[in-house]
Amino acid sequence: MSFAIALGALIFLMLIAYRGFSVILFAPVAALAAVLLTDPMAVLPVYTGLFMDKMVGFVKLYFPVFMLGAIFGKVIELSGFSRSIVSAVIGLVGRERAIISIVLVCNLLTYGGVSLFVVVFAVYPFAAEAFRLSNIPKRLIPGTIALGAFSYTMDALPGTPQIQNIIPTTFFGTTSWAAPILGLVGAAFIFATGIAYLTWRVRVAAARGEGYGTGHGNEPEAPADERLAHPAIAVSPLVVVGVLNLVFTHVIPDLYGTTHEASLAGLAQPIVTRVNTVAAIWAVQLALVCGIATVLVFAWRPVSQRFAEGSRAAVGGALLASMNTASEYGFGGVIAALPGFLVIRDALSAIPNPLVNEAVTVTVLAGITGSASGGMSIALAAMAEQFKAAATASGIPFEVLHRVAAMASGGMDTLPHNGAVITLLAVTGLTHRQSYGDIFAVTCLKTAAVFVVIGFYYLTGLY
Repeated sequence: MSFAIALGALIFLMLIAYRGFSVILFAPVAALAAVLLTDPMAVLPVYTGLFMDKMVGFVKLYFPVFMLGAIFGKVIELSGFSRSIVSAVIGLVGRERAIISIVLVCNLLTYGGVSLFVVVFAVYPFAAEAFRLSNIPKRLIPGTIALGAFSYTMDALPGTPQIQNIIPTTFFGTTSWAAPILGLVGAAFIFATGIAYLTWRVRVAAARGEGYGTGHGNEPEAPADERLAHPAIAVSPLVVVGVLNLVFTHVIPDLYGTTHEASLAGLAQPIVTRVNTVAAIWAVQLALVCGIATVLVFAWRPVSQRFAEGSRAAVGGALLASMNTASEYGFGGVIAALPGFLVIRDALSAIPNPLVNEAVTVTVLAGITGSASGGMSIALAAMAEQFKAAATASGIPFEVLHRVAAMASGGMDTLPHNGAVITLLAVTGLTHRQSYGDIFAVTCLKTAAVFVVIGFYYLTGLY
């Protein structure tokens, strides 16, 4: 019965999200309904002491990354750099290769530090134009953007500043560059199989005589003719973020040491920080600040003219994205406290191989919460010490644990109630019924990739 309650809460949240209702509103409803069926007297204490505690803790730690990422993406957009990058990539690859063009643009933006949510808004108008000119069904745009933005540049490629690659650093004492060989192997697998799948979908549609289609919702306006920045200038902020993220990753621990105490006159006691748990987060934040400054240096006039309005939109988007994830994290925290979760945890703990155990645990919880970052945070908060003990006993470096956890979080996270999926479909004007099948196919490829990486590690010992 306890397992059925936990499962029922998850199914309810998935259905609510599938119907387009707010996860921020219904995640606590689903979680507390499960508590009500378990112990009615615990509903209020659990809401205040567990759900809100988890939710606020997530926002406290990761909101600056969401906000700076959103502002960075917005100034890239306001400066016209995003359009310059998109135009350059499409011009290089060719409009007839619309699928690969859009995937590569998404890769460039996400690996350069632009928030996944911002990438959706920035790329969609150009994806629609490219698909229309190539007569590819519009319903394939979400799957294409998901492959480019929600997969290997999010959690596999070493050094990616996305939050899914930052969270493991706080549990394993690693950096965002952990296990680079495994990350590259996983990225290559997802890219190759993803492009093959989407190309096959295009061929099937063409054989049926299906083109871009008509009567679509939220069609973007045709982009206005304007002088674009040189691609080298447009891409420079992304390069700055990537390079400085690497630099700060090494400089911060040297500068602050293992533990740092900040003493101010007005403090009753100093602020003690374990630097290894936040160094990667600080590195990304500083790199994003420098990236924003680089955009302002090259495009002060166009950005300053619309920065007030643009920054409000960026901060609003960051709040929505972080609150969606934090709410799902709170939901997962409550579910993890229920008796039914113990059944799930014990079943997962029975998996003997430490890497497979970690991968399955993280991807299952990412699916339950509908959030890569939320599910991974819950899994590592509950079981990181167990994972590390098993890895130590098996001689597995913590860098491998980091990469497997990050990639597993981006496995089954994109179920229908995932915030990024909901945002992607809303922006493109499509529905779950029209386009979710292709997103789910990419989800399956992402999930398979982590086990490919595990197999590669055991076969070669390389990481």
